[in-house]
Amino acid sequence: MNFITERLKLRPVSIDDKETVFRYRSDSDTNKYQGWIPENIKDVEEFIGKTATEPDLPGTWFQLVIIEKRTDSIIGDIGIHFLNTDNKQVEIGYTLDRDYHGKGYAKEALIRVIDYLFNDLKKHRITASIDPKNTASIKLVEKLGFRKEAHFIESLYLNEKWVDDAVFAILEKEWKELRSEF
Repeated sequence: MNFITERLKLRPVSIDDKETVFRYRSDSDTNKYQGWIPENIKDVEEFIGKTATEPDLPGTWFQLVIIEKRTDSIIGDIGIHFLNTDNKQVEIGYTLDRDYHGKGYAKEALIRVIDYLFNDLKKHRITASIDPKNTASIKLVEKLGFRKEAHFIESLYLNEKWVDDAVFAILEKEWKELRSEF
């Protein structure tokens, strides 16, 4: 499973990516809204080792790295959680190296992944769980047509404190109506 966009390549994460993934994932400022910040390369090896080797397996996370075509550098990743429900719903998450924020890379990558999930895998609904303080991430999913469905107060214990969780979602039929705008 490899994808190409105008400026990016997306492919499954591999153990060979561990040092690059560690570099941007261990940036505690950039990743302050995430529950996992690796402390060492071994943490990244374990993370990669736990990801599914193929997509669409219920109950698993499948991880793609985002590669800038111009430099052939890994600049981030997208995780897809194939939920145990009826296998028609997924959750997505994404991380981008701070040097690549604000350039449209996350949006470009997510559009391609969302197209794949709805068009190829025939998913019905995609969700994103976002810390309500992460305004940049919220703006991104809202630009993609996601709507806020819930705001849970102190529902997650992350980084040694209780934090709120906002859930955003989009249905396949909504994506199809909006897709021509991107």
